[in-house]
Amino acid sequence: MHAAVRHYAIVTAAYWGFTLTDGALRMLVLLHFYRLGYSPFTLAFLFLLYEAAGVLANLIGGWLATRYGITRMLTVGLSTQIVGFTLLSFLNPAWTAAASVAWVVLAQGVCGVAKDLTKTASKSAIKVTSAQAKEGGGSNSQLFKWVAWFTGSKNAMKGVGFFLGGLLLEALGFRHALWLMAAALALVLIGVIASLPTMMGKSKASKSAKELFAKNPGINALAAARVALFGARDVWFVVGVPVFLYSQGWTFTMVGGFLAAWTIGYGAVQALAPQIVHRSADGLSREVPAARAWSAVLALVPAALAAAVFAGAPHLQWVVVAGLAVFGFAFAVNSSVHSYLVLAYAGSEKAAEDVGFYYAANALGRFFGTLMSGLLYQWGGLMWTLAGSALMLAACWLITLRLPVHAAPSPAVSRAGT
Repeated sequence: MHAAVRHYAIVTAAYWGFTLTDGALRMLVLLHFYRLGYSPFTLAFLFLLYEAAGVLANLIGGWLATRYGITRMLTVGLSTQIVGFTLLSFLNPAWTAAASVAWVVLAQGVCGVAKDLTKTASKSAIKVTSAQAKEGGGSNSQLFKWVAWFTGSKNAMKGVGFFLGGLLLEALGFRHALWLMAAALALVLIGVIASLPTMMGKSKASKSAKELFAKNPGINALAAARVALFGARDVWFVVGVPVFLYSQGWTFTMVGGFLAAWTIGYGAVQALAPQIVHRSADGLSREVPAARAWSAVLALVPAALAAAVFAGAPHLQWVVVAGLAVFGFAFAVNSSVHSYLVLAYAGSEKAAEDVGFYYAANALGRFFGTLMSGLLYQWGGLMWTLAGSALMLAACWLITLRLPVHAAPSPAVSRAGT
């Protein structure tokens, strides 16, 4: 039990360090290039390879973590992020706009691979350590609590990273900020190598693509819902909200500070999700209906905000801020329940593969949301991005109706019984 808690704490701390720099990176890139006069679509384009790379990174990362161990993949993810920061720091102001965009997209792609390798390895470690804790006398509710705390604290650190990115950009400049973050991650990497068992989570990996993608119905439906859920968030959060608030007279510091506060609050709600969604004895009978209910509630928020924008509501910027707070609360509970359910549906031996498949869908949703955020804002402003978010959330709710309330046996178990 004590070893499991120790490993959980180490993985969580390592992912905190990674997430802090990853949040700072997003603000560095967004604010630096918006200050240089880049359009909303170009800003979104800078993040596209970052998000697209995550789809493949999650699929491969889950398989690799199963085959070679979670610790090794966590090490690879941290090392890849350091490489991405270093590449981005080589950006030359004398280059043409096209060359600069191409270089940033490439470096962001490397960072996207790093993010999802690290996230898949870290989330898989929770499944492994919670199973170890249960064997050592831990309770059945340990998994939900650990997932909620990990996810919530991670997003709180990401919010701090947003603020840190704006601060470092003003204090050190683009290049020196990246160098400082790379050095900090190097220290985290050394700690992981020195503290975690090399073979943690190593198991028998899938031997074919067919076996890798043959997930149970719960994970398949949850992955589809995740595409819609995170697309609905990013379609107005990535470009729409920061650019809209800046257009209303907010400074970069105010925008970065607000996004940081929102993300920290969002993370706090995620950590409290086990108190909001009570644990059922079987782990699914209360949690699945909760996922459906919160998806329906969430869809109403951007729909109402889109109507307010269309009607020209007075003090619109504050209406949007208040709406985003409500959206953040409902989204945080929804996301936390999803993060729990994927581990509840996942098989224990190939948890990393199941988590990787699920987070590949997560990355696909972020990619689609980021792309549409730039396009819709450029075509129709904030109202179009909000309408797009409402439609995606309606799709998310419909998909959650297909979530099974009882865990299905894994393909391997089914074949063994025939």
